[in-house]
Amino acid sequence: MQPLLVVDAANVVGSVPDGWWRDRAGAAERLRDALQGRDEEVVLVVEGKARTVSSIPDVRVVAAPGEGDDTIVEVVRTEGEGRTVTVVTADRELRARVVALGAEVAGPTSIPRR
Repeated sequence: MQPLLVVDAANVVGSVPDGWWRDRAGAAERLRDALQGRDEEVVLVVEGKARTVSSIPDVRVVAAPGEGDDTIVEVVRTEGEGRTVTVVTADRELRARVVALGAEVAGPTSIPRR
């Protein structure tokens, strides 16, 4: 089964002080585009003003109805069974929650930005 990469968009976007706060949806779209062409199935979890970002062929975008962390945990729980799952975030609490479900974690710098 194909590995699953779940990306905490708000956390990854917020890790680079490039003016993302002026256009949160645009920053999430740039991140989404940078995730194209990977060998894993990619799920980008967005929240807040970035909820308008849509999926593209290589990246499925999931808009969190509430807290992005809760949605990430749910994606890991429902889609991670029997496969390697990596969650990209620097959020310590979220890291602990997904590791408890068997996921691996990686920091925001693991995602190359164009």
